Amino acid sequence: MSDRITIELSDVSKFYGEVLGVNRISMSIGPGITSLVGPNGAGKTTLLNLITGLIRPTQGHVTVDGVPLSDVESIFRLLGYCTQYDAFPRGLTGIELVRGVLTVHGLTIREAHDLACEALSTVGLLDAADTRIAAYSKGMRQRVKLAQAIAHRPRVLILDEPLNGLDPMARAEVIALFRSWAAEGRIVVVSSHILHEVDVISDSIILMNHGYVVAEGGIHDVRQEVEEHPYQVLVRCDRPALLASRVFALDHTVEARIHPDARGLLVATKDPTALYRLVNRLAADEGLVIEAVQPADDDVQSLYDYLIGDEGGRS
Repeated sequence: MSDRITIELSDVSKFYGEVLGVNRISMSIGPGITSLVGPNGAGKTTLLNLITGLIRPTQGHVTVDGVPLSDVESIFRLLGYCTQYDAFPRGLTGIELVRGVLTVHGLTIREAHDLACEALSTVGLLDAADTRIAAYSKGMRQRVKLAQAIAHRPRVLILDEPLNGLDPMARAEVIALFRSWAAEGRIVVVSSHILHEVDVISDSIILMNHGYVVAEGGIHDVRQEVEEHPYQVLVRCDRPALLASRVFALDHTVEARIHPDARGLLVATKDPTALYRLVNRLAADEGLVIEAVQPADDDVQSLYDYLIGDEGGRS
């Protein structure tokens, strides 16, 4: 095992009979926060279950830190998994749930108890450790699943929709935990369909649709690779109609429309540098008063819409 842990997928496909789960995925995931993004049915949970060894690929190979999925005990020690589903044994308290999982790792009752308390404290549930999970709120159930995943101090955390059900304060606290784990050199893989959250927390992203990976890399790296994707720029100014009349003279202008508040122009262009030069020239030569010039779409939502398309079939 190396100091820098990686997850490696080589030509991995999973079919459920004739139904495609994921198809021919090859990638390497290293330390940091990697967000797996896609709509329901995109293949996110299938991919996470393949990485954790809960299901086996129809073809291809998955290794975690060089360990194949067939080495179940080693994989179990390396990985912590927080599923999106609530499925708790009836009547258990939080401490009993987390401690019980730890005993599977061969720890003594005392060792398991201490690590369980540590994990519950980390997620802010130590005061409710002796409360039955049946009485937990949705947010508390989400956090006890996180405690269960981290209690054995795994180097890889696989988290399926981990922010669901959390209030804004708890959400911020959990995101801070993700960042601290990534800073320790762990792999944190987070699946989500809430794109603005992904934009905030991710070091890298994997965009999925219908079982395929359609893009991967850092958010800005992926954005730059999509050369045909027009950039959207919002120019706040005093005479947006004047600017609109001039931007269409630029070869790379795709669209321009006045902002609903009539105090700006939203421009879609394949050459933002040329647009910036035009704005500067109008300010200098014709007294156009510029309040702000800013990218309007340098985020995951823009990438996602462009690369995957909407329900209407745009691709």
